[in-house]
Amino acid sequence: MIEAVALTKRYGAKPALSGVSFSVAANEVVGLLGLNGAGKTTTMNILAGYLGATSGTVRIAGHDVVEDSMEARKLVGYLPEQPPLYLDMTVEEYLRFVFKLYRLAGSMAQRISRVAELTGIADVRGRLIRNLSKGYRQRVGIAQAVLPEPKVLILDEPTVGLDPTQIIEIRQLIREVARDTTVILSSHILTEVQAVCSRILVLHHGRLVADDTGEGLAERIHGKSRVTARARGSEEEVLAALRGIPGLARLESLGSREVGACDFACEGAEGRDLRVDVFDALAAANLPLLYTYGSECSLEEVFLRVIGADAGGERS
Repeated sequence: MIEAVALTKRYGAKPALSGVSFSVAANEVVGLLGLNGAGKTTTMNILAGYLGATSGTVRIAGHDVVEDSMEARKLVGYLPEQPPLYLDMTVEEYLRFVFKLYRLAGSMAQRISRVAELTGIADVRGRLIRNLSKGYRQRVGIAQAVLPEPKVLILDEPTVGLDPTQIIEIRQLIREVARDTTVILSSHILTEVQAVCSRILVLHHGRLVADDTGEGLAERIHGKSRVTARARGSEEEVLAALRGIPGLARLESLGSREVGACDFACEGAEGRDLRVDVFDALAAANLPLLYTYGSECSLEEVFLRVIGADAGGERS
């Protein structure tokens, strides 16, 4: 649905993007993650056709955003970081304006009613936009983006400045919209991307440094399978039973947090789930396993390692 090839954007001598390439499939929800100034908004503006790239191409459902601009733009709904709202209009007046601006066919009243219900603004259609809370203004911004029923929805920092309750509401709204639409959203908030997106693109200093699922990034960055657990028995007994596990890379006692039990952490080869091996080893030694969980990298840890590795590559 979206294909970006070798996108480069320069502002004078300063590169904002350097050879960024990626693709997004139909009905996929992809997060564009990066620190402030990483190139997220520049990428969004190029995808939406609001900004030209210095070099490289973008196609939306096969339409080049430069050579076939009007056809490409018809397929895109866009919410910039600052929603394009007219504060002196009511919500109803604004959505009618957007309907006419897009020259949409069919019943205006029916489409606006449907979008208002979807985005949760049906009860404020008669209110001036300037009198709405920031959460409702964001909903109106999303409403204008989905009104033309786009194939691709581009959301730039959709929850910036919202309170926790509003953030949860907007996340749920994005999930509702994404059922029938390809969505790409940018954020510097890691939990936001993790909560909404099935795939993550990481930008750093204008370069794409990672493209994977959250779980895939964690596995690739960490490179180990870790287990933390508690077993009935002394420290000596538990560690002795576990040392015979094939491919064990690290074994560490975490002390006793329960009378008559020992907590421990162990790591195995990449991609190896140690839970079965741990269970079998302890069972063979007649040491009951009381508690276990996989210790996976958090998205925060993955992100810091990705941009840290990229920074190290730049210095070398």
